[in-house]
Amino acid sequence: MLTKKECVAMLLAGGQGSRLYALTNQVAKPAVEFGAKNRIIDFPLSNCTNSGIDTVGVLTQYQPLVLNEYIGNGQPWDLDRVYGGVHILPPYQGKKKSNWYKGTANAIYQNLAFIERYEPDYVLILSGDHIYKMDYDAMLRAHEQKNADCTIAVLTVPMEDASRFGIMSMDGNDRITEFAEKPKQPKSNQASMGIYIFSFDVLKQYLTDDENDPESSNDFGKDIIPKMLADGKKMYGYHFEGYWKDVGTIKSLWEANMDLLGEKPKFDIFDTKQKIYARKVGDPPQFVGDNADIQNSIIGSGAEIDGTVINSVISGGVKIEKGAIVRDSVIFSNVVIKENAIVEMSIIDEYAEIGRRAVVGARGGENDITVIARNEKIADKTVIPAGEMYDTISGGAK
Repeated sequence: MLTKKECVAMLLAGGQGSRLYALTNQVAKPAVEFGAKNRIIDFPLSNCTNSGIDTVGVLTQYQPLVLNEYIGNGQPWDLDRVYGGVHILPPYQGKKKSNWYKGTANAIYQNLAFIERYEPDYVLILSGDHIYKMDYDAMLRAHEQKNADCTIAVLTVPMEDASRFGIMSMDGNDRITEFAEKPKQPKSNQASMGIYIFSFDVLKQYLTDDENDPESSNDFGKDIIPKMLADGKKMYGYHFEGYWKDVGTIKSLWEANMDLLGEKPKFDIFDTKQKIYARKVGDPPQFVGDNADIQNSIIGSGAEIDGTVINSVISGGVKIEKGAIVRDSVIFSNVVIKENAIVEMSIIDEYAEIGRRAVVGARGGENDITVIARNEKIADKTVIPAGEMYDTISGGAK
C-alpha cells in the first residue's frame, strides 16, 4: 500500500500574465527567464524540494508548451518520483463537461481528485510568479501547532503599496481578524503573499460550497478567505521577513533582476544554503573577448562577450559583438546583439537579434523600460524608443 502524503503543493501557473505584455504573448508567465540561469517557476519548485515537499501539482492553462517542456519529469528539482513528484495539471474534459479554470479557487476545485489520491492532511497553495526563498516546512509546523484551518504567509509592505495586496489585521497571537482584497483604504500593511496552507478537509468543503455558489468569482482572496473568516474558522498569519518580489509587471521583473547585482545584492541567487535548481541545457563556459568590458553584471554560461556590459543580467548563449554596449538591461538566452548596437534599460526576450548600430531603449523616466519580444529581429540602424513594447510576431509594436 502506498504511503499517504502529509502535504501536497498546488502551484497556480495558468495565468495569462498580461502585465508582462510581449514577454508572455508566446509563453506562460512562470516560464519567463530570470537571473541569467533560471525561469520564474524554479523558485517555488525549489522551495518545495528544499522544504521536503515531494508532491506538486502545477496547474497550467495559458501558453503552456514552453513551461511543460521545461518542467518535464521534474528531475532538476528532485521531483521525478514514482509516487508523488511533479504533475502538470491542465484543464480537462470530464464526463459531464469541460471548463477552463475560472479562478484560483476553481482551479484547485477541478483538481480535488488529484489531491485526494495522496490523502494529505494539508494542502499548500502557491503562485508561479514570485521570486523568493522560503522554508514551507516551518510554515507547516506553525500551522500544525496552532491547529489552524488556514495559515497565510504575511509580508510587511510599505503603507503606500498596501492597496495592491490582500491585507490582514491580526491579534497578538497572529490570528487573522480582518481580511480585505486590495482595499482602497487599507487598515494595515500586513500583506498576503498568496501562499496558503489549508487543512485539507476544510479546504475541500469550502471549495465545494464555492463551486455551488453562482455569485462567486471562484477566487481565494475574494471568496474563500473572507467566507472562512466570516464563519469563524481558525486562520493565522505566518510572518516572512526575507526577500520576496511579485514579478508580474515589466518594471518589477526588471527591478528583481537588478536586485541580483552588486557586492551585496538584495537577493543572493547564488547562495547554496537554499539552492535554486534549474533545468540545464549543457553548461559551457563563458567566452570573454579582447574587446570586452564587463562591470557589475551577471554573465550566464555559454555567453560570448566582446562588447561592453554594465549593470546587466546576461543569460546563457547570448552573443554581444565588438563595439556593442549593453547597460542596465536584462538579456534572455540566445540573443544576438551585433556590432556597435546600443541597448539600455531594456529586457530582450529569447532568440531576438539586435542589428548593427541599432539603438534599443534610452535614458527616459524610471518606468521607461523597453521590451523586445521573443524571436524578433531588429534591423541595422533601427531606433526603438524608450518604453516601447516591440512585438511584431504576435502582437505588433506598441
